[in-house]
Amino acid sequence: MSVNAASGELGPVMCIVGARPNFMKMAPILRAFAAHEPPVPALLVHTGQHYDASMSDQLFADLRLPRPDLNLEVGSGSHAVQTAEVMKRIEPAIDEHRPSCVLVVGDVNSTLACALVAVKKDVPVVHVEAGLRSGDRRMPEEINRVLTDQISDRLYTTERSALANLLREGIAEERVCFAGNVMIDSLHAARPQARSAAETLRAHGHDPALLRGAMGYGAVTMHRPSNVDEPGTLRGLLQTLRRVAERVPLVFALHPRTRANIERFGLAGLVDDTRMILLPPQGYLEMLGLMAGASLVLTDSGGLQEETTALGVPCLTMRENTERPITIEQGTNTMVGRDHAAILAGVDEILAGRGKRGRVPENWDGHAATRIAADLWRWLASRPAAS
Repeated sequence: MSVNAASGELGPVMCIVGARPNFMKMAPILRAFAAHEPPVPALLVHTGQHYDASMSDQLFADLRLPRPDLNLEVGSGSHAVQTAEVMKRIEPAIDEHRPSCVLVVGDVNSTLACALVAVKKDVPVVHVEAGLRSGDRRMPEEINRVLTDQISDRLYTTERSALANLLREGIAEERVCFAGNVMIDSLHAARPQARSAAETLRAHGHDPALLRGAMGYGAVTMHRPSNVDEPGTLRGLLQTLRRVAERVPLVFALHPRTRANIERFGLAGLVDDTRMILLPPQGYLEMLGLMAGASLVLTDSGGLQEETTALGVPCLTMRENTERPITIEQGTNTMVGRDHAAILAGVDEILAGRGKRGRVPENWDGHAATRIAADLWRWLASRPAAS
């Protein structure tokens, strides 16, 4: 199915979100669609891949994201079960709403599942954040990225190196548009409303005085299965973080998966420390404030690598690879893996004032979504009318 925008027959752009990182990417896109002249019609679909009522409500409010038009309420499950369930539930929605295209963001299971159904129904697929590669096919996200790009009709990249990845995989250059990073659009929009670290600590019953030392504080997140699902690996990382906390106090926003495994493996004693403040998962404005005020960030999150680069905050990434190399080449990110000595050396370097400050990459300027809206409208208008 193809629709000609110029003819006035443009169906809605079906915009898919499934997990927390998708919300940050979709919010500025929807605002840009509404602000475009003429407005780009949009239909927001939440697959429910990750859903916590209180956290989801807070995220939508923080990001000024409209309520979803449809919620597929898929819920959790294995990768196969979740992907299949999203496919089953999105197909009748596509049939009913007849979108001009299906727009997916990032690399979660919902991204690939909705793209697969759309392409099999001859509905154009648009992928925002295309071309990122870690080179590690053991990561489910890498498989989702590669396959989604292969079946997408229009691909929007966040950094110029992504084009080389796509060309190497046989994707024609004319399908690709370098738009910039919509995650950073959300960061720019939300920065004035970010909660301070002191506010966040008080809200959870902690004394923010701990963060006022000469070294400041470090912010920590850790959730990757490769880091938290194996007892020995998780124990080693927690032991390292405990040593880091001897140098600088840490605020550790605990992902539910990480908290559950700490308890399951009997490792709670490693995080029971007055210099390691444990918090539940934080809202977007809270996490943004924690990062912005930190002396350093330790993480295994792809999104935080980008956000710390935009904020100019040194970041140590506890992974062996990254799909966001620009954060290392131009930004504030240093890859330290799970190596105890490398992590401690990286922390010492930052605390000594020698941490990377980098620069903000090209088109990480808060206007990526505006570029996407303008290009997508032109692209849809150039397509032949539906038969």
